[in-house]
Amino acid sequence: MRIFAGEKMLIHKWLTTFGRYLMLMGRTFSVPERMRMFWKQYVKEMAQLGVNSIGIVLLISFFIGAVICIQMKMNIESPWMPRWVAGYTTREIMLLEFSSSIMCLILAGKVGSNIASELGTMRVTQQIDALEIMGVNSASYLILPKILGMLTIMPFLVIFSSAMGILGAYGTAYIGHIMPPDDLTTGLQHDFVPWFMYMSIIKSQFFAFIISSVASYFGYTVEGGSVNVGKASTDAVVSSSALILFSDVFLTQLLS
Repeated sequence: MRIFAGEKMLIHKWLTTFGRYLMLMGRTFSVPERMRMFWKQYVKEMAQLGVNSIGIVLLISFFIGAVICIQMKMNIESPWMPRWVAGYTTREIMLLEFSSSIMCLILAGKVGSNIASELGTMRVTQQIDALEIMGVNSASYLILPKILGMLTIMPFLVIFSSAMGILGAYGTAYIGHIMPPDDLTTGLQHDFVPWFMYMSIIKSQFFAFIISSVASYFGYTVEGGSVNVGKASTDAVVSSSALILFSDVFLTQLLS
């Protein structure tokens, strides 16, 4: 009976949280009251959340592309397989999973914690309450530019990640002499399906919305003091990462 009661309370908590999230998103997606201020915030959030993340995306993608190429070459090398298989598998892995799903998991830790801590700090210092007193829709004013900024910049991050992963593979070919560059080029060009690139961008749009909206919810609804801001930041990263993994399964099945 205790287990049943505990599960019932947990389900009630999840449903309550989901309901509050939907209500917050309803307030968020309203017409901005001052378009000039909205565009200013929109550009600022694109730079803060997206442009400032380009460095870590390029760095991680370069080394992941290099490692994937090395692993493929070392572990699937066989007289029965063409020499370009390592380049082909590197391209497919970067396009289908890393540049969209895995990269968004990394951004959930960087961008999600940033959003949650920023909004959480504004909540506990009563800055959000001050906006509400002045008659400003604080949800739309603070959250909508973050969501639209992430949705706008995410396709560019996906493209940069894929390109840098391929450069990392070429780095292993030219510098590490893992495989001839001509074989790598042949594998990268073999049976290329342009839809995979579009699929990666479409998936990243869903993940960008999850990262920005979930992190905004946890930061916006913080209750208590500064200690709870750190907890909200952790909850935002964990929840958005779990949702990305769950949605990745359904999106991959739906778009394939």
